[in-house]
Amino acid sequence: MNQAKERDVAGLVAAFNADREAERVTMKYRLLADNPFSFLRGTCHLFYQDFPNDARLNQAPPAWICGDLHLENFGTYKGNNRLAYFDLNDFDEAVLAPASWELSRFLVSVLVAADTLKVHPPEAIALCHCFLDAYVENLVEGKPRWVERATAEGMVRDLLRDLRLRERPAFLDRRTDIKKGRRRLRLDGVKALPVNDAERAKVTDFMASYSGSQASPEFFRVLDVARRIAGTGSLGLERYAILVSGRGGLDGNFLLDLKLAPGSALAPYVPTKQPAWPTEAERVVAVQKRMQAISPAFLSAVPIDERSYVLKELLPQQDRLSLSQWGGKLRRLESVMRTMGGIVAWAHLRSGGRQGSACADEWIDYGRRASQWRSTLMDYAQSYHE
Repeated sequence: MNQAKERDVAGLVAAFNADREAERVTMKYRLLADNPFSFLRGTCHLFYQDFPNDARLNQAPPAWICGDLHLENFGTYKGNNRLAYFDLNDFDEAVLAPASWELSRFLVSVLVAADTLKVHPPEAIALCHCFLDAYVENLVEGKPRWVERATAEGMVRDLLRDLRLRERPAFLDRRTDIKKGRRRLRLDGVKALPVNDAERAKVTDFMASYSGSQASPEFFRVLDVARRIAGTGSLGLERYAILVSGRGGLDGNFLLDLKLAPGSALAPYVPTKQPAWPTEAERVVAVQKRMQAISPAFLSAVPIDERSYVLKELLPQQDRLSLSQWGGKLRRLESVMRTMGGIVAWAHLRSGGRQGSACADEWIDYGRRASQWRSTLMDYAQSYHE
């Protein structure tokens, strides 16, 4: 850890973000400066640069990992079957890596977030064990499941119920304005910023081409385009919110998210040989489809001007789980930890046996051998938290 303290951390962060859009990078820096958990969320490249070559930490089975697992990388969304799910929801950094990479980052996020959430250190450690208990239990069972509204508990159940009751026209009203009988994206500087003429033409031309390969081309007719403000780690990347005609009429419009897919921030550090992907967007989309029970609507990898982008339905920010609402009731956080532990185990099982990842039998064995690796993982999480 002394080595980490001696580095020019601010310089490393600036170098990582040097080729991103200045306006949104400035927003990112404000978020990073807000609190330690926000800093952790937005700098996974530093976390994995620090990750030790310790053989014990890297002996875990190879897994498809989302690459940036933390407490707020879970949320609700409507799948392409229009049913509500609670699952992992960010795969920009996805790679094949030892499962310990994913688990350690999550455990560190619990300990760091505890400082912000005013959770006492012994309680934070207990929450980590609660997560690991559920992860191990579900690995040993060997059957990938998913979180449904009927079986969800506590804060996750509340979030899924909110999603079911939330009307898309109301969401549209929060993100758009109606001018002369037509919707336009609201350029509020919080969720969206204006595009220039070249950006608008680029997105509009792409969508016109994309719609030609779809069953309902008119659904994807572009009504408006804006630069999207979302996330922490990805702020500054080329990203657009796109308002499309959808099912027609003011309340039938849909919002899409189009985001540039650069390489994974983990790529320089991951010890596992990576499969060759045609494009970075195809890496993101393929791993997301493997790890999630059901994918979000319209999820696809698309090329624009020799660069690759991920297209999907735009997900409201409020669909992410806000742990600040735990209200001093530790059992509410314990329930969330159990749910998240199960989700990660199911994702590893579901994506097992694909392009080098461990098969189900290996995952079951890893769960049964938990006494051999849990303490090492917890020791590292606590030391890195410091």
